[in-house]
Amino acid sequence: STFLQRGYDQLVHDVALQNLPVRFALDRAGLVGADGATHAGAFDLAYLCCLPNMTVMAAADEAELVHMVATAHAHDTGPIAFRYPRGEGVGVEMPDRGEVLAIGRGRVIQRPEGARVALLSLGTRLAEALKAAERLEAAGIGVTVADARFAKPLDEALILDLASSHEVLVTLEEGSVGGFGAMVLHLLSSRGALDDGRVRVRTLTLPDSYQDHDTPERMYAEAGLDAPSIVKVVEEILPARGTAAERGGRLRLA
Repeated sequence: STFLQRGYDQLVHDVALQNLPVRFALDRAGLVGADGATHAGAFDLAYLCCLPNMTVMAAADEAELVHMVATAHAHDTGPIAFRYPRGEGVGVEMPDRGEVLAIGRGRVIQRPEGARVALLSLGTRLAEALKAAERLEAAGIGVTVADARFAKPLDEALILDLASSHEVLVTLEEGSVGGFGAMVLHLLSSRGALDDGRVRVRTLTLPDSYQDHDTPERMYAEAGLDAPSIVKVVEEILPARGTAAERGGRLRLA
């Protein structure tokens, strides 16, 4: 990710402007622990999503990465990028072969009846979103969890549906301000989805600062992108409702 920053002019003029079918595999997406700030892939979502003709994907786990490699291989109508982190996978079952994903289509991981909160993740924060959902559901708060898969083009139908059917929508990404969350806010604003104030939206991103060396787990906790941080954000903005479960319990998290 950080190496591509150095070739950004070529990316713009020699690839995107000519709409050439170049595949960009961006490793070290997000925070990289011991590699430090020089190798942290914080900015690629912002600098790729602003370019016409670009398609941008982010893998939630190692199986999704297999599918995104297959998708990039099959994509011949313009440049495409897929990003994935440094480190280990999460231990999901691996597919025998990658499937070509529908461009610009996300997936819903869980959607309980009556869910008030929607967590829309891009990349490997999906695992933390699921942990946060479990803790919120223990307090009586139903949570939809979705994997965006694509930062560009967005799954507009999915995002607009989540915004219209939930009281809170939180986006999660391993990137800087100006990336996926900004794309979602632009979509919601341009479609008037925020005009009636029925949904409260928060975009959780990396902080506007350079992150030094530490374990990725501690770095993401400090950045406010782990499960307890997600729960805290939801609790702070979820409108009050008079159920016993919600009156009783703000969650106690270590």
